[in-house]
Amino acid sequence: MLQASSINLSLPLSWQKGDYLVTTDREKISLDLVHGFLSNESTWAKNIPRLTVARAIEYSLCFALFSNEVQIGFARVITDYATIAYLGDVFVLEAHRGQGLSRWLMECVTNHPDLQGLRRWMLLTSDAHGLYEKSGFTALGAPSKWMEKFTINAYENTNVNASQC
Repeated sequence: MLQASSINLSLPLSWQKGDYLVTTDREKISLDLVHGFLSNESTWAKNIPRLTVARAIEYSLCFALFSNEVQIGFARVITDYATIAYLGDVFVLEAHRGQGLSRWLMECVTNHPDLQGLRRWMLLTSDAHGLYEKSGFTALGAPSKWMEKFTINAYENTNVNASQC
C-alpha cells in the first residue's frame, strides 16, 4: 500500500520581488491571458482551444507572474513529483521583457520545493536556449534514445473519438 505523500499540492506558494509576484495559486491565473498568448502570440501553440488550455492548467503545476496584481507571465510543469518534469508554455509578455523576469520565473520554477530531486527535466524551445541554459538545461546528451509522437496541426481537429481506442 502506498504511504501518504509529503507533497501538499493544495498549498500554493508565492515569491515576491519588488512589485513582482510569482505564485502557484491556480485561482489567480487569468485563463484569458494565458489562452490569448498561447493561441495568438506563441509559436508553439497557435490556435490552441481555450478548453485545452484550461485542462492543461488544471492538471499541471502552474506558475503565474504578476506585476502589481496584473498577470504578465506564465510557466507550466507537468510532473509526477518524483522522477520527471516537463516544462512548457513559458512566457513573459513583451512589454515586460528585458528585466530579468524570465530568469526569475525560471528560478522559482526550478527551486519549487516539490520539484527537488527529480532525475530529469525536459523542455522544447526554438529560440530561448540561453535562458534555459542559465537554469541548468542542456541539449540532449543522447538524442538517438529519444522518441516522440508529434501531431502537426493538433489544434485544427480536436474531435477525438474515444471509441477508436
